[in-house]
Amino acid sequence: MGFVSNLFCRCTTLLLGLVLIFALGCESNPKTTNPNNSTLRYSKNILDFTGNPDDPGSRDMLMFSDQGAWFAYGLPTATTSNLGFTGPFLMTQQNGVWSGNSLAQLEIILSDGSSWNPTETIQNSYASHLEQKYEGEVLSVTQKLVYLSPHTAIQQTVLTNVSQKPITIALQYSGKLFSNGIKLIHNDEGLKLVSDHTNAKGHIRFLNAKTAIKQVDRLHYTTAEQHLTLAPNTSKESLVAQSFIFPEYDWSKERDRMVTVNFDTVLKKRIHEKEHQLSTLLQSADTKFKDDRYAEVLAKTLLTLQNNWRVAAGELKHQGLFPSYHYGWFHGFWSWDSWKHAVGLSYFNTDLAKEQIKAMYDFQLDDGFIVDCVYRDTTIEPHNLRDTKPPLSAWAVHKVFEKDPDEEFLKEMYPKLKKYHQWWYAKRDHDQDGICEYGSTDGTVLAAKWESGMDNAIRFDATQMVKNGEGAYSMNQESVDLNAYLYAEKMYLAELAKAIGIPSDHETYMTEAEVLKSKIQKQFYNEVDGWFYDTDLSGKNFIQGAGSEGWIPLWAKVATQAQATTIKNKMMDPEKFYVKVPFQTMAKDHPKFDPLNGYWRGPNWLDQSYFGVKGLKNYGFEAEAHKATVQILEGAQGVMEKGVSIRENYHPLTGKGLYAKNFSWSAAHIIMLLMKE
Repeated sequence: MGFVSNLFCRCTTLLLGLVLIFALGCESNPKTTNPNNSTLRYSKNILDFTGNPDDPGSRDMLMFSDQGAWFAYGLPTATTSNLGFTGPFLMTQQNGVWSGNSLAQLEIILSDGSSWNPTETIQNSYASHLEQKYEGEVLSVTQKLVYLSPHTAIQQTVLTNVSQKPITIALQYSGKLFSNGIKLIHNDEGLKLVSDHTNAKGHIRFLNAKTAIKQVDRLHYTTAEQHLTLAPNTSKESLVAQSFIFPEYDWSKERDRMVTVNFDTVLKKRIHEKEHQLSTLLQSADTKFKDDRYAEVLAKTLLTLQNNWRVAAGELKHQGLFPSYHYGWFHGFWSWDSWKHAVGLSYFNTDLAKEQIKAMYDFQLDDGFIVDCVYRDTTIEPHNLRDTKPPLSAWAVHKVFEKDPDEEFLKEMYPKLKKYHQWWYAKRDHDQDGICEYGSTDGTVLAAKWESGMDNAIRFDATQMVKNGEGAYSMNQESVDLNAYLYAEKMYLAELAKAIGIPSDHETYMTEAEVLKSKIQKQFYNEVDGWFYDTDLSGKNFIQGAGSEGWIPLWAKVATQAQATTIKNKMMDPEKFYVKVPFQTMAKDHPKFDPLNGYWRGPNWLDQSYFGVKGLKNYGFEAEAHKATVQILEGAQGVMEKGVSIRENYHPLTGKGLYAKNFSWSAAHIIMLLMKE
């Protein structure tokens, strides 16, 4: 994922579809499973979702979502007479905008005409839902928000009379939009939200016959007061359903589901679902990482991936994960991000992992090329076909298949993986020597750097381009990480071919891998200083400057044991790579090391750290790998702390989180670091 490449994308506006449904239930005492009594307790307040946006573009707070929804919520920072959840934050418009501070605020009016104000407020979040509890002299009010589906979130309010006398109260809902291109219209069906920027439909409907619209203008509505009487120690329930639905989904079916919905049933389902996922992660964790602190870290990774999950819509035909909903330019799917997400997801949700892989292969071209990044709506941002990304999809498919031996999935993916592997040798091997180069489809150095995934790494400072053919260009250097990835891909393809009964392919890939292994060991390893480097096209001159690409051969298992030992020694050197957050992208002692001013010139990216740790394990350096894993997690600011989001990358010397919050591949690689093999 490239910082510069993200700026390449442009943004326009897009509408949402919104539906609010109010239902005032009969007297009840709803009970649901208590998440504090299960493994779900580790997710309690693991991310801090509190905040109140000041404007549509505010990015000051974190947001909760589930089921792949394109909208998210928070918890308000201050208690007022209006009770509700913050938002929603809409990823359906302008790469993420707030609809308003709250679209479903509830005011409770006492019999004397005054607004009820709580004396105590408690707010909690879990992977399954958000909840609030307000206590007062005569009333106790509990609100919970859970996702029914990718298109609908339901807000439940339970009002309980805690006094010894009957009380009469009135309920009034209201909502106010920010000025963000959406407007409210009152018609015979209730309220609609409309915009010229999309064909998505929005509605506000009130299912209770006593509920009526009192006032509505372009940005604001209020309902008429709903009066009710509560006997002592009795409760009543009110439901509000907010829906954001794209036109390719059937609104009538979604609406029918809400008419008969039972909130407790939905909440129990979500609690069970998240408990199962988190329990699966905890059971798979390495025995060295079984205490509660690491359980909380795994809960944070699960919730980070969950909040970035999006269902298919528009151009996107399968579900997948954003790199980060929090950063506007990351509202799409990237190829090597997707492979990493899929591996992380494979430990607790193989179905979504498969979808993530398929989402990118939906865009595979006839020659095998995989697009760098894709978006739901290309009027907001165009797909980037100027480059691809490092070949890690066979690794992802293999890891998913290990957890879920679904032969149909493998048979579907294998020919596509094979075609993509062949593409590299057809379009990115300038001198046809079996060693590939990063490149671009448009001949620009910039896109070629993006293709490496390490945009401004120092090894590319003097890079120039050479033409291979129409729409196919290479850097004038051969990269060690790329060819190590291709070696690993041959090994994974060989195993996948064997699994689906193609012995000829298995034999071919094994033979090719042996040839490539010898070339990598001889061409890219510098005997003088004991590191793997890129070379020029001749393969005779090193492009020096130690970076994380130097341990990718260990991850791929393509180095000799002697080579791995020298690499290990430098990785564990405090003056080079064993710093506060170990295994950063550039050696600390390099003159161009500059973590605060270089996206790939010093920051620690957790994918690269994982490749380093896994590389050490591959060659028997278990003690060093464990020591580094602990220091990575302890050193990266906030990873082991409640409330703080997982970041895109980290300053290796201070541990400070850098760039985007809620970063999916960082979360995915933390999972990998903590899992047993």
